[in-house]
Amino acid sequence: MELQILISKKGTQVVTASNLYDALQLPPHKYNSHIKKWLADCYAFSDDIRPAEEMKDFAVRPLKVSKRKDYYLSVEFAKLITLNSGSKSKQTYAKYLQRAEERRKEDGKFSKEQILTVIEVTKAMGLISCQKSAEREHMKKYEKATGLPNKWWEYRAQILGYSAEELQMKMIQVGKNYKGKNLLQMLMYLDKYEIIRMAVIDLFLALGKSTAYAKNMGDLAKVFAKEMKIEIFDDRQAAINYLPQDVNPQLVEEVKTMNSTNLLKAC
Repeated sequence: MELQILISKKGTQVVTASNLYDALQLPPHKYNSHIKKWLADCYAFSDDIRPAEEMKDFAVRPLKVSKRKDYYLSVEFAKLITLNSGSKSKQTYAKYLQRAEERRKEDGKFSKEQILTVIEVTKAMGLISCQKSAEREHMKKYEKATGLPNKWWEYRAQILGYSAEELQMKMIQVGKNYKGKNLLQMLMYLDKYEIIRMAVIDLFLALGKSTAYAKNMGDLAKVFAKEMKIEIFDDRQAAINYLPQDVNPQLVEEVKTMNSTNLLKAC
C-alpha cells in the first residue's frame, strides 16, 4: 500500500496515522490500542529521547475527513514508529520516510551556484513579462495536476501566505483605495519586493520544485531584491536591448518561454 506524504498549510511534511497503520499492515482490530501506544511511547528523536509532543510531532486530524480517530504525524515521528513496529515491511517504509526527511533538509540548503542563479532570477523577476510567465505556467501545472481551476487563487494564497482580501484590508489600514486594483497593484503600494518573492515561488513551482524549495528561493530572492533595490518594470512594450537593472537577456528569454534546461541544471 502507498504511504502518502502530505504537506500541511505551514509547509510541513506529515503522514496520517491511519495511512501509516494500513501501509504497515497491522491488525485492523487493534488500531485504537496501537495508536494510543504510539503517542505514549518514548522515541529517540533528533533533539532528545522523549515522548511525542502534540503540535510538534503530531496533531489531531479532524473527524470530518476520517472515519477513525486519526492524527497527522511528522515524518520523523512516523519513521520512528515504523522502526518500532512489528511490521514485516517496516524497513522499506522507514527508508522511504528517511529519504523524505533528507530531501526536506536539502531543500533548505543553497549551493554557491544556486545563490548566484537566484540573484540573476531576482533581477529577471523585476520584469512584469517574467512575472506573468511564471504565474501562467504555475497555474497550468496546478490545473493539470488537480483539474480544479476554480481553486487556483485559494491554493496560491495558501502558498504565498496571504489572500487578495487580506491585502485589501491592509490597503484600507494605510488609507489607500483598493477598488479596481489587482494583486500586483496592491503589492506595489504595500510591499513591492513581495512581488519578486511571489514570482520566484511561481517560477520554481512551475519548474516542478517542491513547495518548501520554492518558498525558500522566494524568500531569498526578496532579500536580494531589497539589497539590490530592484524596481518593477513593465517591459512588455520594451525592446530586449533596453531592459533595466542589468538583467541577463538569455535568462529573461528562458523564463518567458519556460525553456528550463539551464535553470534546472543550476537549481
